[in-house]
Amino acid sequence: MSSSKPALVFANSKGEIRDYEGLTMAGASGELFHCPDHAELIELPEGSELFVLPGRLPVGIEPDTGEPALLDADPYTGETDISAVAAFMAPAHTAVYTAAYQSQEKAPLLPLFAYTAVGWMDGKFWVAAFRSDQDNRQDIAGFNQNLINKRTEKKLRQHRDNRLIQHLGKCCLTYGCPAARNYFLGRWEAPLPSSPACNASCVGCISLQPSGCCPSTQDRIRFAPTAREIAEIAIPHLKNAPRPVVSFGQGCEGEPLLQASTLEKSIHMIRRQTTKGTINLNTNASLPDAVEKLAAAGLDSIRVSMNSARPDFHQRYYRPSGFSFKDVRRSIEVMKAAGKHVSLNYFILPGFTDDPEEYAAFCELIASTGPDLIQLRNLNMDPEQYRKAVRHAPTKPPLGMLHWLHSLKEQFPALKFGYFNPCLD
Repeated sequence: MSSSKPALVFANSKGEIRDYEGLTMAGASGELFHCPDHAELIELPEGSELFVLPGRLPVGIEPDTGEPALLDADPYTGETDISAVAAFMAPAHTAVYTAAYQSQEKAPLLPLFAYTAVGWMDGKFWVAAFRSDQDNRQDIAGFNQNLINKRTEKKLRQHRDNRLIQHLGKCCLTYGCPAARNYFLGRWEAPLPSSPACNASCVGCISLQPSGCCPSTQDRIRFAPTAREIAEIAIPHLKNAPRPVVSFGQGCEGEPLLQASTLEKSIHMIRRQTTKGTINLNTNASLPDAVEKLAAAGLDSIRVSMNSARPDFHQRYYRPSGFSFKDVRRSIEVMKAAGKHVSLNYFILPGFTDDPEEYAAFCELIASTGPDLIQLRNLNMDPEQYRKAVRHAPTKPPLGMLHWLHSLKEQFPALKFGYFNPCLD
C-alpha cells in the first residue's frame, strides 16, 4: 500500500462510481466517522460487489483538518443527484467500518446486505475490513459455473423424488448459494435446510420479511423434509467429500430445532452408515432440551447465532416467541456438558459490536459458557434501521473493531476466531 490514503468514492446521477481526491475515504462506527488507518484497510476481495446507496450522501474526511465533510454535489459536474457507495464483501471477510453517509429525508430502507466502507487508491478499491478466515471454501475463484451447472443438473435428474435436493438445486442455480454450490461439487460443507417455520421474527431475517418491508434475499423452504431425504444428502457427502461437514440451519429456512424429532431420526440414520465428518446445527439455540437430545443422538457441533450478548438487545432483534436469552445460554451449556463443539455466530456491526458495554457482556458470556469458536459474520441489515430497532444509545465511544478483536484474543487465548463451521475430524 502507498503512503497516501484512499479517496472518497461516490455514484453520480448515472450510477457511475467515481473517486474524488478532494476528500479521503471515511468509515462509520455507529454515528461516528473515522479516517481508516492502513492497518484497517485491505484491497476489495475478489467476488465482492459495490452497492449504490440511494437517498444517502457520501461523507469523507478533509485531508487538511481530519474532520468529516459531506459531499452534496458531483465535484465534476455540479449535479446534486449523487449517492454514497458501499461494498458487500466476499465471504470470510469482516468489516472494520461501515460506509460513511448522511441519509436524506425519506431515504429508502436498504436491502438485507452488509455495507462496508470503500475507497479508491493506486488504481484499486480498498475496504475497511480484514480477512477473518483463511479457509477458501467459498472463494469465488474456486467456483466454475459450467461445472456447477453440469453437476447440479445431473444430480437433480438422479434424485427427482428428493424434495430437499431439488430445493438445493434452486439455491445453487438461482441464488448462487455457496454452500449449495459446494454440495453439488461434492466438497466441504453441505447445507441441510429442514424447517419452514420459526419461533423468532428477526428484524433482519434474510428468508422472510413482512409485506412492504425490504424484500428477503432468498425464498424460505416451504416443506419439512423427511429424515430419509436429509440422510440421502448427508451420508454420501460425509463419506466422500474432503473435510466434510453437513449443517442443519440455513439462510433459506426458519429454526431447525422446531424439527428436532426429524433431525434426531436423520442423525441416527446417518451415524448408522458413517462415522466420518461433522454433523452441525446452525441455530438460534432456543430449545435447550431439544439440543440435549440431538447431542445424545450424535450431533457434533452447534453454531449459535446472536446479535448481542445483552438480553434486551437480543430480545429486540430476535423478537422471540416462547424463549429467552436464558434458553440460548442453556443450550450452549448443554452442548459443552456433552463434550461437543460450540461456535458463536456473532453478527458484526462496527459501533455496536465494539461498544464497551457489549464487549463486557460478551466477555462474561464467553467466560461463563466456554464456547470454542467465534464466527465473525457481518450483520446483513440497514445499519440505521438496526440501531433504531434495538434502541442502541451508546454511553461511551466504541473500542474499534481491531482493538476489540485483539482484546478478546488476549483475554481468551484458547478461543478461536473464524468465519466457517469447522470439520472436527
